[in-house]
Amino acid sequence: MAANIESLFSVRETPWHGLGTVVSEAPTSADAMKLAELDWEVHSKPIYDMFGQQINGFVANTRDRDNSILGIVSDKYQIVQNAEAFEFTDTLLENGDIRYETAGSLRKGKQIWLLAKMPQQQILDDAVEPYICFTNTHDGTGAIRVCLTPIRVVCQNTLNLALRKAKRSWSTKHMGDMVSKLNEAKLTLGMADKYMHELNNSAEQLVERKLYEEELNQIINELFPIDTEKDSVRKVNNMMQLRNEFYRCYEMPDIKQFQNTAWGAVNAMSDMVGHMTPARKTATYKENRWGKIMNGHPLMDALLTKINVAA
Repeated sequence: MAANIESLFSVRETPWHGLGTVVSEAPTSADAMKLAELDWEVHSKPIYDMFGQQINGFVANTRDRDNSILGIVSDKYQIVQNAEAFEFTDTLLENGDIRYETAGSLRKGKQIWLLAKMPQQQILDDAVEPYICFTNTHDGTGAIRVCLTPIRVVCQNTLNLALRKAKRSWSTKHMGDMVSKLNEAKLTLGMADKYMHELNNSAEQLVERKLYEEELNQIINELFPIDTEKDSVRKVNNMMQLRNEFYRCYEMPDIKQFQNTAWGAVNAMSDMVGHMTPARKTATYKENRWGKIMNGHPLMDALLTKINVAA
């Protein structure tokens, strides 16, 4: 487990994001918090200088479990506790097909998340499982954020596409009353359903968009450029490795059926960025990959942009 991934649980034997331990069943958010060791609170404490004088205007957000400092924030900062941040998401469980699968802590408690799985859908006759990720931060870098990650079941590829007509991520408010929580839950499901609808439309367009060998080679060469006169041997080798890895994914059986289409190229890139082990396994490489899966990988966006520009 990566050093900065402090704690988590998962109901999947082999989580698609590469992290987690097995539990017997999908719990409620309260159970998820406990299993993921997120059942702690954040408290603001005054800050003092080296002479013992209190520093006005700022406070330290600290965790009560170990008194660790999560972040220095303005004294006007409003803390949203772990339980509060995701309390409203329990309203999603009114739909019996939605269950929480993973919860965890990143960066020593500075960021937490819950991951829920929505009912399975079909994209181009492929089974796709949409996951909703809810994140909250305690270091002043962000609010409660929601993002959707659809997964092709057959290959566990993420379909995080930057669509023009639907958002894949958005922010949600923390509300104290049940009416507001229900409204926020409806908003979340509405945004997720809209994205899945537009994803299906985009998939249908991309599978009809012909992308033959010559054009695909040009796009991949632009994404992984090589200048033999200026680039170091190491860079040339790295770029060649990335090109070869893309084409290896492009030949995978579940992707090969879409060859010579933009949809095939998109799935090959998704397979590559989601599963390829980096050349250098840093202590945080799994955490970094998780972040790119949740936020959308820049190579996926770049590929789509080039496909659209060339269309």
